[in-house]
Amino acid sequence: MRSSLRVLLLSLACSAALSAQAQNSKPAQVNIPAGDLVAALDTLARQSGTQFVYRADQLKGLRTQGVQGNLPADQALDRVLSGSGHVARRDAASGAVVIVRQDAPPRPAPAARPTPAPTGQSAEAAEEPVTQLENVQVTGSRIPRAQIEGPAPITVVTAEQIQSAGFTSVPDVLRSLSQNSGSVQGQQNTTSAQSTPGAQAVDLRGLGPNHTLVLINGRRIADFPLPLNGRSNFTDIGNIPLGMIDRIEVLTGSASAVYGSDAMAGVINFILKKSTDGTTIDYRYGDTSRGGGESHKLTLTTGFERGEFSGIVGVEFLNKRPLWGYERSVQDSTLDAPTSRRRLPRLTAQLYNWDDDVNIAPADGCAAMAGLNQGTTVLAEDRFGEPYCGSERAIAYRTIQNERKGYNAYGSFEYRFSDTLSWFADVQLGRQEVKLLTGTNGNDVVSDVMGWEFHDPASTDNNDKVFYNAVTGRREVWSRQFSPEEIGGLRNRMNTTTQKTLAVTTGLQGAFGEAWNWEAAYNHSQYKADVGMPRIWAEAANRLFLGERQGYDADGYAIYSPDPARLFTPLTQAEFASIAAMSTFRPKAENDNLSFTLDTPSLFTLPAGDVGFAAAIEYGRQSYEINPDPYALTADAYYGPRYGDGEGDRDRWSVAGEFRLPLLSSLQASLAGRYDRYEYGNKNPGKFTYSAGLEWRPFDTLLVRGSYGTGFRAPDMHYLFAGDDYYRTLSTDYFQCRTDEPGFSDGDCYDDGTWDINTFDVYTGNMDLDVETSKSFTAGFVWSPVSYFDLAVDYYKIEVSNQVQTQSRELLRSTEADCRLGVTDSGASVDINSPTCVDALSRVIRDQDGFITSVHFSPINIAKEETSGVDVTANYRLLTASAGDFVFRANYNWTHRHTRQLYPGDPTEDMLDVSFADTTLPRNKGNVGVSWDKGAFGASLFGNYVGRVANYNNDAWTESTWRFNAGARYDVTDHLRISLSINNLFDKMPPRDATWANYPYYDTSWFDSFGRSYYLQFTWKLGGSAL
Repeated sequence: MRSSLRVLLLSLACSAALSAQAQNSKPAQVNIPAGDLVAALDTLARQSGTQFVYRADQLKGLRTQGVQGNLPADQALDRVLSGSGHVARRDAASGAVVIVRQDAPPRPAPAARPTPAPTGQSAEAAEEPVTQLENVQVTGSRIPRAQIEGPAPITVVTAEQIQSAGFTSVPDVLRSLSQNSGSVQGQQNTTSAQSTPGAQAVDLRGLGPNHTLVLINGRRIADFPLPLNGRSNFTDIGNIPLGMIDRIEVLTGSASAVYGSDAMAGVINFILKKSTDGTTIDYRYGDTSRGGGESHKLTLTTGFERGEFSGIVGVEFLNKRPLWGYERSVQDSTLDAPTSRRRLPRLTAQLYNWDDDVNIAPADGCAAMAGLNQGTTVLAEDRFGEPYCGSERAIAYRTIQNERKGYNAYGSFEYRFSDTLSWFADVQLGRQEVKLLTGTNGNDVVSDVMGWEFHDPASTDNNDKVFYNAVTGRREVWSRQFSPEEIGGLRNRMNTTTQKTLAVTTGLQGAFGEAWNWEAAYNHSQYKADVGMPRIWAEAANRLFLGERQGYDADGYAIYSPDPARLFTPLTQAEFASIAAMSTFRPKAENDNLSFTLDTPSLFTLPAGDVGFAAAIEYGRQSYEINPDPYALTADAYYGPRYGDGEGDRDRWSVAGEFRLPLLSSLQASLAGRYDRYEYGNKNPGKFTYSAGLEWRPFDTLLVRGSYGTGFRAPDMHYLFAGDDYYRTLSTDYFQCRTDEPGFSDGDCYDDGTWDINTFDVYTGNMDLDVETSKSFTAGFVWSPVSYFDLAVDYYKIEVSNQVQTQSRELLRSTEADCRLGVTDSGASVDINSPTCVDALSRVIRDQDGFITSVHFSPINIAKEETSGVDVTANYRLLTASAGDFVFRANYNWTHRHTRQLYPGDPTEDMLDVSFADTTLPRNKGNVGVSWDKGAFGASLFGNYVGRVANYNNDAWTESTWRFNAGARYDVTDHLRISLSINNLFDKMPPRDATWANYPYYDTSWFDSFGRSYYLQFTWKLGGSAL
């Protein structure tokens, strides 16, 4: 305590609008239960509207006897502090109330920053000596933002803001962030839904979800045990309990020097509730105005105090029903498709004569199948005029929103041995059952979960599902898609995933000396799942439709003598049950960490103040196992894809240090450094990362800041340890198409379908992957000209080198065509000897006749990806005497540049340009919100904006969109609240894209067809302070 408190308070620039007389003289109803002193001060600040400034480490572990009644704030504060060894003092210059030790020796204010006495006060009062606080915690809402922000921008979303905006899940909250610009948003993405069923990811700055570090209470948690799209690891945010969250902190940019080797795009830290006064029961009912997706959520939280032992426990129960594709008119039929090919009925049964390249119609014209698919199955013609049985409704037999049932429990506990030593523990336990149904994007192929075609790896041309029909004397392909009537209802074919999560953190924390704090902690987290994927037994289905195999002909084709009527005859549910299977994977992921941290706000003293210091040592072990169904690893057990395996573990050591250096009274620097070292296989990658930041406050109302940091990331576990994984897919041969039709674009080739061919693609991990590195820079300012308004503008730039990404098979086939032809479909010349061409030509495998049979793809080190832009945040608070209180918030992101370069020497691709081959990112994203409170009433309006994105053909823009949520509340009593939220207030559907021919005919990365939904919520608090 080496300088005056007035210097600190001037740096905090407590609002001039704060009236000491008004705060002290106006009585207010307060209800502060006995318990933790810090929690009591927070509660009193809210109830009285008073601002307190205190040193957090001094109050840690202290208790209060509480206070109740209609009292002025100063009297209530005195009673809260009674017996704590601390007293309240008011700073005459700023009006802030300061909590200091009762026996703190006062020191006179230095002459470096003299402050004139305010009008109406004596010079003696202005020069009253008070005590310096090095580490402060500010409660209340009137501290100017320019004084509490640091060198790097951090977005904080509180529980109150979450409820005000109408968010009903953690993915909803993160989807609204302007910094979350990646394209992994929706539950409807077919590939993601199949590979990581029920899980949802976040993608800061569009750099990939595996580059965003997700923490809970500052601790790492286990990854989702199955890799995203079968390749990279990520953290599942879908099962984090929304009702348990106190706030969410989002730091964007390379923060590896502080948080570790994964924080390249940024860090999202979920802070769960640590204290409560009383018991809160919260029930929410939700539904949609168009039907489907009904939900129920019940949250219970309570706390206890037993001498030196205290804690909070809570549990959240959720029951969310699915929303089906057939429940939304924009995607309930193939007639919703924008192209003529996709408007044809969804295939139900088709007999194809391979030798003559024609379809064979059933003798009864599909009459036997007329009752299937709710009576919509008819004789149809494909784009070539060939007959087949199909239904325009069958395309919509899949979920838009997953079914989710389960619970999450949470507890936080502390036992205080003394004022300087305590034990703590946080425990999280969850079990969720998630059900969903996926399907193919096209309407002329069967799906793996509800379809069958001949499958025998020993037969020639198995990729094309061809067999020899001894009755007709020709090679044929039989295709069958099963209907709800045959399978006993769609629920019998839903993918069912039981998610089981556990996280335990325990340790000791204490203090020694004058101002040293320490913590020793152990953290264990695990994520286990039972993933049931519906499949079709290949041999049983072959026998059911084709009879017994009669051997193989001279060309190697399997021989059958089937009755064609069997293909066009509906199955009984018993017949379907004889070929149906549930393939179960039991993946698990674990993460263990040991850490020791040490910090002090006063390591030594510089002329401008004390130097803060923190250090940490960590050891961690990470592991995962796919544990697949053994039958899924074989080539012949199931119809559809053959899956691969993967397992591995690695160790990590790290040491880190941080300094906060006051260079001048208005200038402060931050320095951090960290070394991480990994061990796996015979690899030992390590990296030192560092960061530096500056905060300059030329005025109390202005902060000018900047930061620079480096980042490091070891490759994802599955990128390294994946075994061969197999993908049977319908692939477009762009080379053959553009050779036959020189004027065709890649989009034309895909839509036409003439050059589609079945391929058997192979994915393999890569133990030779290099580590990823990054650099991040931010610069900006925070301006708080008055206590009720602030504006922050920050520029950012992130460069990632050697970034690991899985090669796109579609892009490989398109690139191979460009390389063979020497030109892209837009006319740009291509060098066949370029590194990209050499790689693509080696990975696209063709047979002796020139047809593609397979694409071999792997994770690779991309040479470079870079993004830069500007974030703008503004807050305005309007307090009125008669109309109530208004709070306005706005956040906006403008991405200036986002580029990637696949290989050194290759052209740089603009990922924001309409012509970018992969999913184009929006250049603009933002949100605005306003909330109003007056006594027992409150209301809010929140709008989320997504800028334009490219259409499917990458030749035009899809319009930008706004979605609005509205809410209202009424406090029946100060302990009982009723709230109503309406999401997507104007019932907006996804924007139309005339080129998006794949179901559901819009970009599921950014849009959904939930439509308007509403949520009625009842909150009842038993005991404790008011809501």
